[in-house]
Amino acid sequence: MPDMSLSPELLLHGYSIGIFPMAEHRDDPELFWVDPKFRGVFPLDGFHISRSLARRIRNCGFDISIDQDFSGVVDGCADRADTWINAELHDLYRQLHQTGHAHSLEVWEDTVLVGGVYGVTLGAAFFGESMFSRHKDASKIALAYLVDRLRQTGFRLFDTQFLTAHLASLGAIEIPRSAYKKELEEALNHSADFSAPLNQSAAGVIHRMTQTS
Repeated sequence: MPDMSLSPELLLHGYSIGIFPMAEHRDDPELFWVDPKFRGVFPLDGFHISRSLARRIRNCGFDISIDQDFSGVVDGCADRADTWINAELHDLYRQLHQTGHAHSLEVWEDTVLVGGVYGVTLGAAFFGESMFSRHKDASKIALAYLVDRLRQTGFRLFDTQFLTAHLASLGAIEIPRSAYKKELEEALNHSADFSAPLNQSAAGVIHRMTQTS
């Protein structure tokens, strides 16, 4: 269902009832709400960290940060031939970031942003919007650090919207809309703090993630 314009408040309300906005492409000013019959989610105790990925995290030399370059991460996610992130959505996410309802996790090689992921938070739910990679495995590494952060800061739901082969290879699954709505309601009744200070060392992340993967 199309919508002429969205406010940050209406956008958050949409997430709270299980729908999310998209545009057909970056130059399309129209937005529409999406309510998938089957929803992609990442069980927070089900992230699959292979030996090769653990080795990559340990030896990559990347630096990880949160909320240091939110716009840069959104720009990176939109920098592809086919994107659903138009100018209005970019601005809405920026406004949500300013009010503490949208966050990014960045992957750096020296001072160059080489990967990242961003999403919207409500209660103990993290709605993953998009991720990007300009370096081998940067998006996988971003997801590993993200899942570790979500687990440590009290989140109960990691919504990926749709299930891709890439996400499935890392442990994401697909659940019916009715099951998703129940998980969402449960998560919204709890609180979590994405920005809580953590020591997310490579060794710590690998140790915690391999205990459950």
